[in-house]
Amino acid sequence: MQEGLWYSDTHEWVRIERSAGEQVATVGISAFAVEQLTDLVYVELPKVGDQVRTGQEFGTVESVKAASSLYSPVTGEVVEVNAKVQDDLDLLARDPYGEGWLIKVKLSQEPDLSRLMDEETYRKRVSSQ
Repeated sequence: MQEGLWYSDTHEWVRIERSAGEQVATVGISAFAVEQLTDLVYVELPKVGDQVRTGQEFGTVESVKAASSLYSPVTGEVVEVNAKVQDDLDLLARDPYGEGWLIKVKLSQEPDLSRLMDEETYRKRVSSQ
């Protein structure tokens, strides 16, 4: 896990960066989620320009044993999609908090971080599962 990340109940993480008066959120899935899914075979992500909303589905990740929906922890416009992940799903396992990010979202509203967990809270939650 990484400093500065916030985690959702559905195992997505978000990092908020502020630059040039805008807030951009990088979104991915946690190492715990990748470990639980094992043997990833496919990921479906939105397109640049698509709108995502907090708590709503924005994509799917599939493994040999299950398909799981991806839920956005923020609201805004998708400004970048990580094509590297779509070409090399192992990036999610090798570097889920770095090169394995999924989408970048230009925020249209202040994120509600109270709905998310900090690293310590998330670590406790997944260690009990």
